[in-house]
Amino acid sequence: MTDEQLDLAVAGRSLAGGGRTRHAAEGAHDPTSTPCSVLDELLGPLDLSGDSHLLDVGCGEGRVLAYFVGAGLPGRVTGVELDRGLAERAAAWSARYDNVRVVAGSALELPLGEFTHVYLFNPFDTPVLEAFLDRLEREARAPVTLVHMSDNGEWPAYLGRAGWELLREGFLELPGEKGDCPQHFSVRRYIGGTSGTER
Repeated sequence: MTDEQLDLAVAGRSLAGGGRTRHAAEGAHDPTSTPCSVLDELLGPLDLSGDSHLLDVGCGEGRVLAYFVGAGLPGRVTGVELDRGLAERAAAWSARYDNVRVVAGSALELPLGEFTHVYLFNPFDTPVLEAFLDRLEREARAPVTLVHMSDNGEWPAYLGRAGWELLREGFLELPGEKGDCPQHFSVRRYIGGTSGTER
């Protein structure tokens, strides 16, 4: 299924919106919809179950939410979006799905203890990422799997943090960007304590 087919089947309209963020001063990056082929690679192998709760940070108009529904992934998914207009558009189409929720606001103010999985597609600058990771570590009630994709070299934010395991990493090219700017991705699990310290 193409991105457009998925969007139309699940949301009834295109979710490929982009544009410039109005929140750059707060460390937010421009909204970018993740292609389905990338989500197949990154979310497909996750250990999701009926008890899972995935958080999409910077959900924009909701492509990851639509993928979650369209792929029939188990559990629940929540999108958080700083731009109120984008959050309202995502909430409007997703309201018909019981396992989907959209929150308008900052990921730094959202309680994180209920989430088992987190997806980040380059939503913000490194200082905001570090603050988000600090919060996640404080609030996690169980192991949390975090998928992060970015071309901005933010991976050092994870170094030296106790309790993290690196499960998988590599590079993916986005459709239409052959060789121009491969995106680094990593899949990490926060288990708490010090046994999983990253190196």
